Formats: sequence, structure tokens, C-alpha cells
Amino acid sequence: MNTETLNELVDRLLTIENEMNLLREDKKVLLSEFKEKLDIRSVQAAMRIAKIKTKLTDTSDEALDVMVTNIEKKITV
Repeated sequence: MNTETLNELVDRLLTIENEMNLLREDKKVLLSEFKEKLDIRSVQAAMRIAKIKTKLTDTSDEALDVMVTNIEKKITV
């Protein structure tokens, strides 16, 4: 095992993990800044939905809406 290579890998992984933690903290601060102005949970849900829709290239928005409506009927009480 090459110790120098291992150390380089670990250092780079730790750097990435630290950057990810900083980004998560930045996201929390941003969401906190807008929580009085917007329903943050709804915005986050809308972003998730929009990301999913961009992946569904073979399904039209109308067809997806029909599916969602039918599923909602089944899962709502």
C-alpha cells in the first residue's frame, strides 16, 4: 500500500466532506432567511417535483397529472 497515495485520497475526501458541510450550512441559512416570506416546505417540494419532471422525458405533463390525480384519490382519506 502506498501511504502517500492513501493520505492524498483521505485529504481530498475530507476536503470534499468539509465543503459539503459548508454548503449544507449555507442552505440552512438561506432557507431561514426566506422562511417568513415563503412556505419553504412547499418550495422544496416544488423543486423536487420539477427535478423529477425533467427526468420524465417520455411522459407528458398531462399524463403525469392524470397519474398523480388518480394516485392521490387512492392515498387520501
